[in-house]
Amino acid sequence: WNNELAEELEAARQLQDVEDLYLPYKPKKRTKASMAREAGLEPLADLFLSQKANGPAPEKAAQAYLTDEVPSVEDAIQGAANILAERFSERADFRRILRRELWQQARLTCSLQVEEDQAGPMLTYADFSERVARIPSYRILAINRGENEKKLKVTLKEPADRHIAMLCQLVITRPSPYDQILRDAAADSYKRLISPQMEREIRNELTAQAEKQAIDVFAENLRHLLLQPPFAGQIILGLDPGFRTGCKAAVISATGQVLDYGTYYLTHSEQQKHQSAVSLANMIRRHGVTLISIGNGTASYETEQFVSHLIEAYHLKCRYVIANEAGASVYSASDLAREELPDLDVTIRGAVSIARRIQDPLAESVKIDPRAIGVGQYQHDVNQKALSAALDQVVTSVVNYVGVDLNTASPALLQHIAGLTAATAGNIVAYRNENGPFQNRQDLLNVPRLGPATFTQCAGFLRIKDGTEPLDNTSVHPESYGLAEKIAGHYGLSHDELKDPEKLAILRDKIQMNAAPKLAASLGAGEPTIKDILEELRKPGRDVRSDFPKPLTRRHVLSLSDLQIGSVVRGTVQNVVDFGAFVDFGLKTPGLVHRSQLSRHPFRHPTDVVHAGDIVEAEIISVDAARGRIGLSMKKVKK
Repeated sequence: WNNELAEELEAARQLQDVEDLYLPYKPKKRTKASMAREAGLEPLADLFLSQKANGPAPEKAAQAYLTDEVPSVEDAIQGAANILAERFSERADFRRILRRELWQQARLTCSLQVEEDQAGPMLTYADFSERVARIPSYRILAINRGENEKKLKVTLKEPADRHIAMLCQLVITRPSPYDQILRDAAADSYKRLISPQMEREIRNELTAQAEKQAIDVFAENLRHLLLQPPFAGQIILGLDPGFRTGCKAAVISATGQVLDYGTYYLTHSEQQKHQSAVSLANMIRRHGVTLISIGNGTASYETEQFVSHLIEAYHLKCRYVIANEAGASVYSASDLAREELPDLDVTIRGAVSIARRIQDPLAESVKIDPRAIGVGQYQHDVNQKALSAALDQVVTSVVNYVGVDLNTASPALLQHIAGLTAATAGNIVAYRNENGPFQNRQDLLNVPRLGPATFTQCAGFLRIKDGTEPLDNTSVHPESYGLAEKIAGHYGLSHDELKDPEKLAILRDKIQMNAAPKLAASLGAGEPTIKDILEELRKPGRDVRSDFPKPLTRRHVLSLSDLQIGSVVRGTVQNVVDFGAFVDFGLKTPGLVHRSQLSRHPFRHPTDVVHAGDIVEAEIISVDAARGRIGLSMKKVKK
């Protein structure tokens, strides 16, 4: 320990600088340098580094260090050089300069390790080279995948000779008999120790940044997917498409109960198609189906064609929507699905899930591992623990933001409410099943293992429609009920009149948000609390998801031959990634709006312009029928 080191530590502003300073003191594995020290060659290394102009010749100096372990002069000189190489590799000043140089100038290069016909998507990176400072995150993850699959050889290309010369300038301070030994030691230090360490460091940093970006994008997409508005009050037919095993169908009521189900063969013989059409049309009419939800997996396009023709041929009044079925099979085989739908086959459960995730996307999506929902990029290539933590946080955030109906919510949904665990969520449902619907929030205190502290945390996020307390259907916390009643009284409404729709309509017209400061002063309450209560009294029981666009419904299906360059299509954003957005506008393959075609205005990331679930209009700018690729542009569409 010395004053110079203390000053350098004080001056360090980044963790990396501190790690560089600590490197010489870090415990090391057995190395060439450590073996040379054990052989007593450190004084010889010190002599070479002293660079005395009148020092003895290296060969002569080395004679004094010959032993059984060091049998020759060459071995002694080499051992001392190994010690010097390790010392040079630990110079914090050089590593600082080199790190800056590499981040600015180094290039990541790739070459194929397999034949082109075996490369698949990695063929894109056959002769890839890009500066590390500019390479986007999604390319880093793609390259890492190619390297892990042994399809790509990845190297960091940098001017090694220039960097070795820089190191020599730092370590050779004067002419001496040891000049060549020092130069050789510097070159060995750079090639054997410094360069591989720095390459690992840069690759790790690039990967960490790429993973964080991928996780952030996935989380943002998931948030918007979960916030898609429910199709309330609809009787929905869910279709889980399939070729060989047929299309599984399930009808659910407006409250999510299964009314009917079956398996239909929509892609087999004409006779089977006709029988299926008659049966499905009868099912739709019998139950008054208003919306058909079609899963977007295998045979989705063929099923959509069938449904489009069915609606037209049988003059049905329903419409259809394409649902993201990712994770439906995971849910179908889960313990939760067996518990919720014990009498149904695992394949029919998938159709029920596809219907329910349109009826209430949030309530159904929380039953599935967020990683299986599939609205990210390279989600299987990032740190799974970090991804799970981020996605779970999004789910919890959205559930608490939206709130849940205490009398219909599943345990899977309830356990994401602040303060509740899987055990307390299960106890709430068990209490509800035994005692009937909750009449007010205070009933929660009768639930086993749900005490006052938990009640305080969770009550504001739980809603009760048509209960004994009208404020239970708002986000107003029970602790603020007294304040809410005073505010209602200020506008001439009593507590009981808060249940009267006509009185509430009058109240909505009277309330002005700019009255919050005056009310806060007169009632002795915080202005933010007053604003929140006013907002709830204006729209009691409002679902915040109603502010977002509903998924696009259709009656007719498009074909590739219908597409013309320059025509404008309307569709739903399926996924947003670093390089653009995928839009489903009724074809088997979604169109890609490359980031260069998203907006006329500058933006940082595509999520600044569009989100998963958005309804957008885009112009077709390219159609590659052979490769099934459609290019779209949102820049050319007039807003």
